[in-house]
Amino acid sequence: MQTIGERLEDARKRKGISIREAAEATKIRGDYLQKFEGNQFDIDLAGIYMRGFLRNYALFLKLPAERIIDDFDALGRADTRPHAPSREVYGRMDLSIASADDRVEHSAVATAEAGSRPGSPLRGHNNLPKQPPIDPALVYKGAIALGVLLVVVLLIWAAKSLMGGSNSASAESRVPAAAAAESSLTLIAVDNVRVAVTLVGSGKILLPETVLERGQRRSIPFPGPVLVRTDVGANVQFDVGGRLLAIPAGYNQVQLVPPAH
Repeated sequence: MQTIGERLEDARKRKGISIREAAEATKIRGDYLQKFEGNQFDIDLAGIYMRGFLRNYALFLKLPAERIIDDFDALGRADTRPHAPSREVYGRMDLSIASADDRVEHSAVATAEAGSRPGSPLRGHNNLPKQPPIDPALVYKGAIALGVLLVVVLLIWAAKSLMGGSNSASAESRVPAAAAAESSLTLIAVDNVRVAVTLVGSGKILLPETVLERGQRRSIPFPGPVLVRTDVGANVQFDVGGRLLAIPAGYNQVQLVPPAH
């Protein structure tokens, strides 16, 4: 009766493939396959991985996998009639015989083997996702769009700055003109005097009753005719547009009219 290794080796040779080709097709290390065919099962692997490799190899070779596993279990992982491993390297490789389910099972076993034995690479697998390359033309177009947007923002900012400056200049020019258009009345205390000023017609108080000391000056708005009342008319004078006026002698109040512009 043939051993497990002899059955595996004979089946492989009937397929006309080498150990290396079988290893590439099953994703099982070639030295493991050589030991299987040499009937040597002293591999430092857990039993579940050993059975998985044997089952996958048997399925690949179209052998009854369960019978191979039963014979392996009966051995108790003891070596039986070891023979020299095959030295075949090259040969014809036929990958179409392995079904899709077999390939999935082979990949799962190979992954489990890599997880239990660090440093054992999986040939032909790359788990890293491939990133699509960045189109240089898109980068160039994006840079141009960003530059155009920046220029537009700068132009808008400059236009607003110019418009704001001109508006400020116009406002500043209007302020002196308005101030010039509005006259003022300056009261000059010749001696201590109590004085009050109201706008004729509306009665608006331009200067509430106030005591001016000798030599003190007080300027008030002069929008129209005003009535000036004092306790001593001779103690106050008025500067109206550069003209110095006084209350007539014997009177304590006077009505003044702003100069015509």
